[in-house]
Parts: sequence; C-alpha cells; structure tokens
Amino acid sequence: MNKIDMPREKLHKRGASALTDMELLQAVIGSGGKGNDFKLIAKNLHNKIISIGAENLSIEDIKEVKGIGDAKATVVFAALEFWRRKFTKQSAPLIDSPESAANQLDFIRHKKQEHFVLLTLDGARRLISTRTISIGTLTSSLVHPREVFSPAIEDRAASIIIAHNHPSGILDISEQDREVSRCIKQAGELMGIRLDDHIVVAAEGFASAM
Repeated sequence: MNKIDMPREKLHKRGASALTDMELLQAVIGSGGKGNDFKLIAKNLHNKIISIGAENLSIEDIKEVKGIGDAKATVVFAALEFWRRKFTKQSAPLIDSPESAANQLDFIRHKKQEHFVLLTLDGARRLISTRTISIGTLTSSLVHPREVFSPAIEDRAASIIIAHNHPSGILDISEQDREVSRCIKQAGELMGIRLDDHIVVAAEGFASAM
C-alpha cells in the first residue's frame, strides 16, 4: 500500500470525508502487530460494534478483538465515549446540580410515608435509573448499603444520589439523615461508586443532608 493510501496519510491529504468507515477505524487503530494486520483488526472491531451496538459497547468488548490490547482499547473506547457524550442525542436527563436531582423527585414530595429513593448516574452524570429502595421511617439500619449498591452495581453506575421525603412537609435535616449520608458515603468509597448527594424533599422545597 502506497503511503498516500494509508488511512492516516489519506486523512491528512484528502480530509476525513475521503475515508470509508473502515478506513476511519484503521486510522484510530494505527497499526497492527505480529500476525495481526491492522485492516483485519479494524474489520473485526467494526463487526463487533455492529453486533453489539455503539451505545452498548464496553472496553472489555473492544479488548476481545484479537490484536487490540489495553493501550489501543483505551484509545478506541475513550474516543467512542467522547463521541457518545458530546455528539449523540441524549434522552437521559443530566443531573449536575441539587436542583436537577430534586426535579426527579417530585413523585415523593407529598407522600404520606417516607420513601427512600436511589438515582444512579453514569460517568457524564446522566440519569440511568430511579428506584424506590424502601418505604417507611428512615433509619441507618433500614437503609442498608447492600440495598443501595446492589442496583447501582447492576446499572454500572459511576455515582449515585440518594433521597427521601419528609411527610411532615418541614425541611429539618436531622442527625439521623446525616448519619445515613455518612454510612452510604463510606460504603461507596470502598466500592468505587461515589455518593454525589443526599437530597431531602418536602412540600416547602428541598435540602442536602450531606
């Protein structure tokens, strides 16, 4: 193959629009290795993306392609994740402030019993899911870290927000509320899942119990 026809050189000389989808993947991969031609690697990676879907592809899926090690997988996955975050239409809400979290909690604001709710978030702080973990009087023993982090692990969450309502309608953050925050925060540090906030909602508004 003439140097001018190599994907990276072709991109510089003719622009990205001159490259096929396969050549774009070849440009990202860069080179192959012993017994692993970069064109074959790109073809196998392309097939993997098509079969799984770009939105569902994990770094482990990329590393399963023969000829792609940790370094190449990191480059490919980082480029893919940046594209997914910045240039695809996002339907999941961005939870980047206490206000945006509180907006997801209107359904428990006027409940007559305390509802403990979990919001799981991805690395871009977009909402993955909202789950009601328990209903009843909130205590640190009732809200066990196991019940919080089991769904967080299932969602492959990067961070979480916990929340509960005050049926009294009064935003009086108690020491019990803060103890729940400390308990979940400590457990999250051990598991590598960050607790972003603990939101308390009531008829008169919301507050953080962190």
